[in-house]
Parts: sequence; C-alpha cells; structure tokens
Amino acid sequence: MFTGIIESVGKVKSMQSTGGDIRLTIESDGLDFSDVKLGDSIASNGICLTVVDFGSNHYSVDVSRETIARTALEDLKPGHIVNLEKAMLPTTRFGGHIVAGHVDGVGVVSKLQKDARSIYIEIEIPKELAHYTATKGSITLDGISLTTNLVRDNIVSLNIIPHTAQVTNIAQHWLVGDKVNVEVDIVARYLERLLNKSQEDTANISPQSNITEAFLADNGFMK
Repeated sequence: MFTGIIESVGKVKSMQSTGGDIRLTIESDGLDFSDVKLGDSIASNGICLTVVDFGSNHYSVDVSRETIARTALEDLKPGHIVNLEKAMLPTTRFGGHIVAGHVDGVGVVSKLQKDARSIYIEIEIPKELAHYTATKGSITLDGISLTTNLVRDNIVSLNIIPHTAQVTNIAQHWLVGDKVNVEVDIVARYLERLLNKSQEDTANISPQSNITEAFLADNGFMK
C-alpha cells in the first residue's frame, strides 16, 4: 500500500523489451535505497512494481503486458521524469490517502494554466471511472495523492500548489495532451461492490409464502 505522497522523482534510465514484457530501469539520487530489498514494491508514476534488481541509485522492474496495456507506461522514454514512492510501513505517517498502486485507467491533461502561485489542471478521465470521483474527493494521478476541485462529467479539475509541482514530475513534464495514470479512491470501489452485492442478495431471496400443505388441503386443492 502507498499514500500518494511522493518521496522523490526518478529518471527512466532504460526500457528493454524482454519477450514481450519490458525491463524498466529507473535511477534516482533522491530516493533512499538503504532499506530496499529484492521483491520490494515501489510505485513508479503510480504503478506498483516489484524490484528485481537494484544498486545504490537505481532499480529495475519487469512490466507485464497487462500493466503496459492498462497504463501510460508505454509512452515513457529514457530521460522521462517519474514519481517514486516506496511501499508504506506500519509506522508511516498517512499524509495522503489509501493508494493501492493498481492503475484503473489512463487520463489525458486537457487544460493547464497558471492560477496565482498554483497550477490549474483539468484531466479527462475514462468515462467508466467518472462515477468513482467526487468534488473535494481524492484521486491519484501518476502516483500523486490529489484533491479534486470539481468533477464535471468525466473532467476532473485540480489546483497544484507550488510545493507539489516542484517535488513531482508535474512542473517538469506535464503538458496538454499528456497521458497520466489514474487510480480512483479505493473506498469508492469497495462501496460500489458492497452495494451491488447487497442488491444481488436481495434479488435472490425468495419471498416467504404462507401457503402450506394444510392450507391447500383445507381449501380443496389436495385430496
């Protein structure tokens, strides 16, 4: 699990095709690698990926075809800046919101402009994800825990404060037309599942009947 609070940014060092999958190597001078082990999870632009190799300032992960198909990872190129967050510990301060690192879809930056000292951004998210979002709710974009200003249809608007812009890839990388990884609030997903399950259970319950064998016999339906 993650919080969506970015620990550092990294740079794509290489992307190698390996039998249809991708071996992705990211280097970062800002991420603390002192406690990184093989098999650890690091959210890279919001994608939970497993470390298969690492050094003092870099790590490598294998990316499956499923992950490639569901994220904006295929658009990355060597030199691109990505947001990094190691998996949270039980003692970690929960500064953002619950983030699984499981990308739900890909959004597109449709508007980006200065708004006083912050950056006003609009993201067009997939229509099937729109009902999981809410005004002043939580959303994860490229691994960043953000609060929505407003949700109109499938357009999510946000204001990015200077600190967030500086410590993530937003100020350095995001442009109109860019694709971003979207993870909706996991609580909304579970609520939908629970509500649907409750409705299914209700529909499958047979109504109780007062008609018994004795009733049928007394009213001439049985001899």
